[in-house]
Amino acid sequence: MAELVKIDSAESFARAVEKAAEIILSGGLVAVPTETVYGLAACATNPVAVSRIFSVKGRPSNNPIIIHVCSVEMAKEYVAEWPSTAQLLSSFFWPGPLTLVLKKNSRVPDIVTAGGLTVAVRMPNQAFTLALISKCGIPLAAPSANLSGYLSPTTAGHVIEQLGDKIDLVVDAGPTQVGIESTVLDLTVDPPQILRPGILHAAILEGVIGKIARGPTGNIDIPLRSPGLLPRHYSPRTPLHVVEFCPADSNNILYRYSEEARKFGFTLSECYVIAHKNLPPRNAVKGLSVMPADPVSYAHLLYSELYKADASCARLILVEAPPREVAWEGIIDRLIRAQHTISKAHIAGNIGPKIHSAEN
Repeated sequence: MAELVKIDSAESFARAVEKAAEIILSGGLVAVPTETVYGLAACATNPVAVSRIFSVKGRPSNNPIIIHVCSVEMAKEYVAEWPSTAQLLSSFFWPGPLTLVLKKNSRVPDIVTAGGLTVAVRMPNQAFTLALISKCGIPLAAPSANLSGYLSPTTAGHVIEQLGDKIDLVVDAGPTQVGIESTVLDLTVDPPQILRPGILHAAILEGVIGKIARGPTGNIDIPLRSPGLLPRHYSPRTPLHVVEFCPADSNNILYRYSEEARKFGFTLSECYVIAHKNLPPRNAVKGLSVMPADPVSYAHLLYSELYKADASCARLILVEAPPREVAWEGIIDRLIRAQHTISKAHIAGNIGPKIHSAEN
């Protein structure tokens, strides 16, 4: 079982940095906190250590890994070029939940980029992990610290539940702040393209660098330029379905949820409901999570509430569709991928398209 180290003082912080760095530099795996989700970290320049990440997670070999740096100067050491857009974005959003895809150089092992010519780079906004990277003196390859395809962990407990018997150390710094994975922006194309949406949405980024493209669209590129592009991802073990409401449904909330449950052969009492506006009676459902109505707070709670739903023994998770607004893009993306195993038709018809700006 992995050793668990909790950070609750300056002394425990320093000891955790020393211990984690020793493990990383010897080729081991450490679950580390970031502001988005917990990551499974290895030395990014050690192909053998990185291969262990793939093995432990059951991660497909064509799915690249983000490298985490502690400074712009470190990022520049691992890319072939550092365009002016990267300088501008990093000055605004690093450290923070923005990953930049750039042309890699020879210092980045092919296994990190899944054989591609680009590398995804991020500077996390988390004091412990920045200190660890600095102590190691090299970037950390760190995807989410979970079994591939399952919910990302936002607490150390989530990590231990999934990977506790497979890795060397778990550093517990409490729940993550953002709650969903970083926005990934590809700077190797013109205009830059969002590969994975997050809390830093398109409108925010366009306010800094001008026009960006939404994507990817159509067929998925091989090799993948970013993690988070596989159709099934971020999924609970319990089947999940997103419920779209129209204004006329406001007087028939119970009926609407019941009808959706019946489509899959369940009664509403067998379902766990996650909703922010249209709330069924608590005594009518297996469980109920009442979510905030703003996207930042919603994202912070999303995975933790999905973990609760998964642990409830419900037969189906019903999630009220979030608003079709640009600020909700990251949440919509996660729900689309989470419900993929239920119904491709509903993914196409429910909440995938028609995202628009809140100003429109």
